[in-house]
Order: sequence, then C-alpha cells, then structure tokens
Amino acid sequence: MTPDILILRDPRESAKKCSLTPLRGCEGVQFVNHKGGLVLETAGRFLLHHEGEELSPADADLGILLVDSSWRRLPTLLRSLDGDPPRRRLPALKTAYPRKSSVFEDPDAGLASIEALFAATCLLGRPQLDLLDDYRWREAFLDLNRRLLGLESGASE
Repeated sequence: MTPDILILRDPRESAKKCSLTPLRGCEGVQFVNHKGGLVLETAGRFLLHHEGEELSPADADLGILLVDSSWRRLPTLLRSLDGDPPRRRLPALKTAYPRKSSVFEDPDAGLASIEALFAATCLLGRPQLDLLDDYRWREAFLDLNRRLLGLESGASE
C-alpha cells in the first residue's frame, strides 16, 4: 500500500533543523531524498504548494506529497516529479516557527514543513495530532490556528 504521506526532501537541508525528522520511520510516512536523475511517481497524490486551489475535504481520497526544501531550491525539486499532481494550497495560517535567514526572504505566509503537513491532515478531515508530538512550537502553532484548522480548544491535549 502506498503511504498516505510522501515527502520529497532536499538532502542539502540540515536534518537537525528539519521539523519533519521525527517522522522518519512512522507508519504511513515515506521520505525520498532528492538526487540528480530522480523521477518520483506522483499519481494519486496532491502537491502541497503555495499556488493552486485551496485544499478541501474533496481532496481526502488523495495522498499528500510535500516537498521539503528551501524556497530557493523548490523549482529544482519540482522538476523531478513525474506527472503534474494537482496543487493545493493551505488557507492563511500563521507559523510559530521562528524563521531567520540572512540569505533569502521567506514569504509572509510560509509555514514550517511539519505545520503545513499537520494543517493538511486537519483540512482533509483526518487530523493527525501525533505529527506534532515532537514539534517544539506545537502549542503556539495550535493556539495561532485552532479556528482555521477546525480544532476545538481541548484537541491538543
């Protein structure tokens, strides 16, 4: 069976700083490291992307494809996708991750990868709170976005 979540990861990014690293080995989550010549099958999945239609429960039958990279390297990783998976964006959520870059400006609406992945599960009607178990800014993220994610006040306990 194909995992529900497929993560294409840029190996140039630090695994120590990656918010998704704690998900390695979790059931239903598959990591693929990007490399030259890689062709990644995308059938039956939507791509979490800042451009595209807003994600909705109508997408619930599809698997999630998340590309974990810097904004600067995203176009390079996208070229390794086989086919053109439908792009789905998240509503305007607020990150709790303290981002700082002296090299590249992040978009105002950018989220940490784990935040985006968790938000997608909520919007698909199948919230997976355990995705945030090891996320340092879990409570802050939930407090900032609880209403948009459709979570009740006690859902993070």
